[in-house]
Amino acid sequence: MKVHFLGTAAAEGFPNVFCRCDACLEARKLGGKNIRTRSSVIVDDIIKFDYSPDSSMQALRDNVNLGSIEHLLFTHTHCDHFIPEDLFCRVEGYAHGLEVPLTIYGNDAAITRSYAELSIYGGIRLAFQRVRPFCPFALGDTVVTPLPADHDRLETCLLYYMERGGKRLFYGHDTGWFPEETWEWLKDKKIDLAILDCTHGYTGNNRNSGHMNVETVLEVQRKWREQGVIDADCKLYATHFTHNSGMLHDDWESAFGPADIHVAYDGLVIQV
Repeated sequence: MKVHFLGTAAAEGFPNVFCRCDACLEARKLGGKNIRTRSSVIVDDIIKFDYSPDSSMQALRDNVNLGSIEHLLFTHTHCDHFIPEDLFCRVEGYAHGLEVPLTIYGNDAAITRSYAELSIYGGIRLAFQRVRPFCPFALGDTVVTPLPADHDRLETCLLYYMERGGKRLFYGHDTGWFPEETWEWLKDKKIDLAILDCTHGYTGNNRNSGHMNVETVLEVQRKWREQGVIDADCKLYATHFTHNSGMLHDDWESAFGPADIHVAYDGLVIQV
C-alpha cells in the first residue's frame, strides 16, 4: 500500500498566511518540512481522503494526476477538508480523456452538499454514495468501514478503517479521543498504518477538544498496544498540525521520536 501525504496542516495552514506569530515567522524562514498545507492523503494513486482548498496546488507541487482518483472519501464538511465545488473541473467540457467516474463517499451532509453543488453539471463523471458508521462498503477489492469520530456534535464526522492488499489502514482525523463505540469496534482489529490527528502540542490529555494533542496520541498508542491492535511493525504517523501549537517539524520529531511515532510532512510518500 502506497500512501502519499498531500497536506499535513490544520484548517489555517502552517504558516497561517495572515499570521505573524513566532511559529509562523520561523516556519517561513526555515521552509522545507515546516511549510504545511491543509490535510489530505492519497492511497495507491486512486483513493483520496478529503478534498481541501489546497488540492489543486498540492497536485501540481507533487506531480499527482487527480484524474486517476476513482474514490473520494470525505471525513466531514469543515472547509479545510471539504471543497466539493472544485470538482466541477472534472466534468465534461472542463476535463478531457477521463473514462472512470469519481465516486464521492461521505455522511448525509457531505453527500447532500456535494450533490447540490455538482449535479447541475450532469454527465457520468461523478457518482455519490452515502455511508454510515460501522457499515462496510467495497471499493473494488478494498473494504472500508466508517467509524464515528469525536469532532463536531452537529455532524456525524467519520474516521475510516481500510483493508486493502492484505494491509490495514486507519485514517484518524479530525477527532479527539475516540468515542467508546469506536474503541469497542477496533479492539479486535489489527492496524498496519495509523494516521492520527495531532492538531495541538502539549496541552494536557484533554479528551473533549475535538482534536488530539501530543499526550492524546501517545495515550492512543499505549492503549492500542495493550489491546494488541498494533504491534512493533505498525507505522503510526501524526499529522494535521496547527501553528498555534508553537511547534515546528523538529519539535514534533523530538516529541514523538522516543515513542517511535513518525511525523508526517507535505509530499511524504510511504509504502506499507
